[in-house]
Amino acid sequence: MQFYIDPGTGSMLFTILVGVLGAGIYAMRNVVMKLRFVLSGGKQEKTSDQSIPFVIFADDKRYWNVFGPICREFDKRGQKVVYMTASENDPALKEKFEHVECQFIGEGNKAFAKLNLLKADVLLYTTPGLDVYQWKRSKDVKHYCHILHMVSDATLYRMFGLDYYDSVLLSGGYQVKQIRQLEQLRNLPAKELQVVGQPYMDGLAARLKDAAREPDHETTVLLAPSWGKSSILNRYGAQAIQALLDTGYKLIVRPHPQSFTSEKEMLDKLMAQFPNVEWNRDNDNFEVLNRSDIMISDFSGVLFDFSLVFDKPIIYADTSFDTAPYDACWLEEETWTFSTLKKIGSPLPADGFDRVKELIDSCLHEEKFKNARDAARAEAWNHIGESASLTVEYLLAKREELLRQKGESD
Repeated sequence: MQFYIDPGTGSMLFTILVGVLGAGIYAMRNVVMKLRFVLSGGKQEKTSDQSIPFVIFADDKRYWNVFGPICREFDKRGQKVVYMTASENDPALKEKFEHVECQFIGEGNKAFAKLNLLKADVLLYTTPGLDVYQWKRSKDVKHYCHILHMVSDATLYRMFGLDYYDSVLLSGGYQVKQIRQLEQLRNLPAKELQVVGQPYMDGLAARLKDAAREPDHETTVLLAPSWGKSSILNRYGAQAIQALLDTGYKLIVRPHPQSFTSEKEMLDKLMAQFPNVEWNRDNDNFEVLNRSDIMISDFSGVLFDFSLVFDKPIIYADTSFDTAPYDACWLEEETWTFSTLKKIGSPLPADGFDRVKELIDSCLHEEKFKNARDAARAEAWNHIGESASLTVEYLLAKREELLRQKGESD
């Protein structure tokens, strides 16, 4: 007989298990410490179980473009950091740092189990949902700091995505208002909010500045959807791909990395149906963004990478985005993402795929969106070129503050 456990129940059972194991481990630790104290004649004995000053956690290798610049900045300053990843093939594991130690800590629940019992002063990550799903706060981590991996709304995380963090590092000032509104609506204590910019976009901009000019090539259209039931591939699938092929332009399809996990059946079917399409799965998206002339997407944050960094035109599909699973549904005003897309790109209505070539041609030769892109850049991508430095400065100052508070309490 086979039993099915739904994801919610599985997460709850895992949480209970971790809680029981954690309580047991902490109880045994206290017993061991007391024994050491007695056997050493009542003298305090140093232990190797020390708190790590700084930990960076990545639940997927694709976030190395966010954390790489930060790790390099820490390393340049001679500050020891432990970078923990849940991806066995994370590019970080091949880096040669002097002061940054990179560790693979297992995938999925194995990684979260380790984090739930972690001892660290400051933990930086870009994974939402602390204390909501299987990732629970460790009593031995003094400060949890979240950094956004996008310049779009801080409210486009799944429900309660940022509620239980101590601080959040933002890419643009407009995101401050959104988080404060959620805190008031949910009666939450105010988190520390710091606008530091976006490290991975700074990295893209630096590479673009040094890159050789793209040679003459056939017009290239990049279809780069998000994932979930509101995404292009879920809503339109083969219809969208065939319509773009019919334009005669070169087509590249770059699904969201999460689609290969959560929507594998759908993707496998489309890739089998369109074997001659270039399906891009590069961990580093710089090359594909640089050689594409126009992007078509839905609500994916990559729209802003393409338009704000590469200063190229975009088309966004009408997918009737449902905010119900997201924090955005708590707020009355329209999200910054969708209000801004109307200014910097052209919409592709559900019945517009038969006219998509005309729309592409119009966007490729239309300059009216240039000023709108400049305005969006100023709102969402602050401190251009300084984000890694500002992030490290904030984290260093935060740890100094924690140590000072501990000294005062002692």
